[in-house]
Amino acid sequence: MSLIDRVRESLQHALSRLAQEGAFPAGADVLGGEASWTVERPKRPEHGDFATNIALVLNKRVKLAPRALAEAIVRALGADPIMASAEIAGPGFINLRLHPRAFHAELDALLRAGTAFGRVPAGPQRVNLEFVSANPTGPINVASGRNAIYGDAVGRLLEATGWRVTREYYINDRGNQIRLFAESVKAIHAGRDVPEDGYQGEYVKELAHHLAQVDPAAISGDTEALGRTCVTWMLRGIPGSKVLPGISTSLASLGVYFDVWFSEESLHRWGAVPMALAQLERDGHLVRKDGALFFVAKGDQEDKDRVVQKSNGDYSYFASDIGYAKDKIGRGYDHMIIVLGADHHGYKPRMRNAIEALGFGADRLECLFYQLVFIYRNGEMVRSSKRAGNFVTIEEVADEIDEAAGRKGAGSDAIRFFFLSRNANSNVDFDIDLAKKKSLDNPVFYVQYGHARLCSILRKAESMGIPLRTQLSPEEWASLVHPDELAIASRLAEFPDLVRTAAVLREPHRVVFFVQDLARDFQSYFTRLKTDPILPQASQRAAEGWEAQWDHKKTAARLAWVEAMRIAYRAALELLGVSAPERMDRPAEEEGPDGGKDEIE
Repeated sequence: MSLIDRVRESLQHALSRLAQEGAFPAGADVLGGEASWTVERPKRPEHGDFATNIALVLNKRVKLAPRALAEAIVRALGADPIMASAEIAGPGFINLRLHPRAFHAELDALLRAGTAFGRVPAGPQRVNLEFVSANPTGPINVASGRNAIYGDAVGRLLEATGWRVTREYYINDRGNQIRLFAESVKAIHAGRDVPEDGYQGEYVKELAHHLAQVDPAAISGDTEALGRTCVTWMLRGIPGSKVLPGISTSLASLGVYFDVWFSEESLHRWGAVPMALAQLERDGHLVRKDGALFFVAKGDQEDKDRVVQKSNGDYSYFASDIGYAKDKIGRGYDHMIIVLGADHHGYKPRMRNAIEALGFGADRLECLFYQLVFIYRNGEMVRSSKRAGNFVTIEEVADEIDEAAGRKGAGSDAIRFFFLSRNANSNVDFDIDLAKKKSLDNPVFYVQYGHARLCSILRKAESMGIPLRTQLSPEEWASLVHPDELAIASRLAEFPDLVRTAAVLREPHRVVFFVQDLARDFQSYFTRLKTDPILPQASQRAAEGWEAQWDHKKTAARLAWVEAMRIAYRAALELLGVSAPERMDRPAEEEGPDGGKDEIE
C-alpha cells in the first residue's frame, strides 16, 4: 500500500467514525458510490505533506457546509496514528501532516523489500515488444539508437510491473532496399558507380572487400542470395571492424538485447503471408483492381485501401506486416507493442484494421512513436545522411564519450540518460561535449555521483566500525526527524506508484525525473550537514570520549535511511539501463563537508 493509499484509508476511517457517531443524516452514503475526492501533494511544502478536497466533494451528500464537514473530519483524524496534524484551508480543503512514524514505516518496508523494491512478480500476461527493426542496410545511427533505448526502457518498466516481455527485432531481409544494397556491394567490388538510390559509405566498401575475401562466390552470384548474405554480416559485424561492428554488437554496447530476431523472408518462405491473405480474401476483405490485390479498410481506424499484392505478383511490405501480425498472435501474445519513428503514423490504422479483419481485437496492437534526435558538437548540429554514408553511428558517439571518461560504458550511460530524459514525443538535443564532462553540469554525471556518494558514506561507516543495520527498533527510527530526511523518505515511498504510472503511460522519462529529484534533494541536504553530519568527522573523533557523547541511535537511523536511498536510486537507474557506480572522482567544483577529498573514492 502506497503512502497516498494509507492517507486515503485514514480519511475513510475518519468518515466511518463520524457516521457511527451520528454526525451525518440517516441514509447519507459517504463511503459508497464513486470516490471522486482526491489526495495530492501540495505545490508548496509549507502546506503539509498531503492535501485533500474530500469535504468539498462530499458536503452535498451529508448536507453540511464544506468547512463544517472539514472541521468534523479534522476532529476525527485526531486519533489516527499516522496523522501529526490536519488544518483547514480556504473553502474546505484539508492540509495533512503525517507523523514521522509513517515515513519510518515506509523506509522499513523499502529495506525489507531490498532489490525487489518497486517491482511485482511476473504474471500471466505476455507482450511482444518489437523495437529498432531498422533496415539492415547500415549500422545503427542515432535515430535507431533512440528507438532501441526507448523500447528497452519500456520493456524494463513492463517487466517491473509484472508483464512477461519478449523483445523482438524484425529483420527486413527482402524487398527492394535489400536488392539495392546487394547491387551497391557488387558495384563497389567491380569498381563501378553504385546504382541510383543505392548505398555508399565506408561500411559498404568494407563489406564488399570482406566478402571478396571470405565468400567470393556470394559476391559474384545471385543478387537475392547476396542480399541475404549482406544482411547476415550487417547483423553479425566484421570482427575487429570499427566501421562495421555489427547491429547486434552495437545494440549490445547500449545494453540492448533481443530474445527473438525474426526474418521477414521466413514469412514468405514458409507461406505465412499467402495464408493470411487467403483468409482475408475468403472473408471479403480483399478486392482486385487493375490486376493488383487491395486490402479494403473496413475497421474503426480511418484509412485508405492498400495494395497487398502488386500486379506483377510481388507482395507489398503491408502484406508482410499482416502475415507477421498473425504469426505473433499465433505465438500466444496477449498484447503487441511496436516502437516506431514519428514518420510512421500510418502504420497504426492500417495494421489495426488488418488485425480486426483477421478476427482479433484491434487494441491488441499498440504503437509507440518517438521524435528525432539532434546531435551537437562544439555548439553546432551534426548533419548526416544514411543513404550517402556520412551518418553518425550510435557506437561512434558512445566510444567518444568512453574515451573522454576513461571508462567503458560511460557513453552508453550518457546516451541512455539523455535520450530517456525527454518524453518520446519531444525531440532530443544531445550535446556530446556536455555528456563528456566530469562535472556536476553533466546531468548523468550528477546523478551517478549522487549514488557514489551514498556508497561512500556506507563504506566510511564500515571503516569506522559503525555497522549498517536495516532492521531498526521504533526507538531508533524515532531519531530520524529532520524535515529533509522525512521529505526524502516520502519521495522514496512514491517510487512503486511512479514505476506503475511510467509503465502504464510508457513514459520512462518519469523515472529520470525521479532520480534527478532524489539526487538534488540529497545534495541539498548533504551540503547543510557541517554542524550535524551523518558520521562523526575527523575533528570530532579526535576529541576524548566522543563516543559517549555521540547519538548512535540517530547514526543507525541515518545509515539505514542512506541505504534505503541507495536501493531506490539503483532500482531507478536499472530501469533506465544506466549503471550505478559505487566510486567516482570528486568533481573539481565541489569539496567535502570538512574540505577533504576522501568522501567519494
